[in-house]
Amino acid sequence: MLRWGLVPFWAKDASIGNRMINARAETVAEKPAFHAAYRRRRCLVLADGFYEWHSDGAQKTPYFISLASKSPFAFAGLWENWQSKDSEETIQSATLITTTANNFLSSLHHRMPVILEPDTADRWLAGDDKLIDYVAQHAPPLKAWPVDRRVNNARNQGETLIAAAGEVLGP
Repeated sequence: MLRWGLVPFWAKDASIGNRMINARAETVAEKPAFHAAYRRRRCLVLADGFYEWHSDGAQKTPYFISLASKSPFAFAGLWENWQSKDSEETIQSATLITTTANNFLSSLHHRMPVILEPDTADRWLAGDDKLIDYVAQHAPPLKAWPVDRRVNNARNQGETLIAAAGEVLGP
C-alpha cells in the first residue's frame, strides 16, 4: 500500500505529498517533484471507476465515472520512496497523471486522469514518452452518473457510494 500524494525523494519532510496528489501530463517530465519518478518509477493504479465533482453554480455534485464497458482499467501513475533524514521513517507514495478532459468529461470537469488500456499500460511502464499525448486524445468510451455526497467522507464505504442518484451520461 502506498500513501496518496507523491513525496519526492529529496523532500525535507513528507508534508509536501499533500500537494502532490496529481501530476499534470503537460509538465510531469520537467517538474522537479515528478521528474525522477517519471523517468524511473512509473506504475499502474488499478480501478473500476473514479469520482469527479461537477460545479453547477454554488452546487457541487459528485459523479462516478467508469468505462462504458464496465471493465477494470488502469491509471498512469508514478511512485516514489522517501526516507526521512531525521528519523528512520520511510514512505512509499504515489500520484496520478492527469490531462485535459476529453469531450465527454469536459462537461463535468476540465481535467481527467490518464486512463490506460492493456495495450497502452505496457508502453507506459516501458517509458514511452509520447504515450500520454496519444492516450489523452484516445480515452476509451466512458459513462458517468451523479452519486450521493457521502463519497466525500473516507469513512463511508460500500457499493451504495456508486449507486446512480440521477441520469446516466454516456453510452
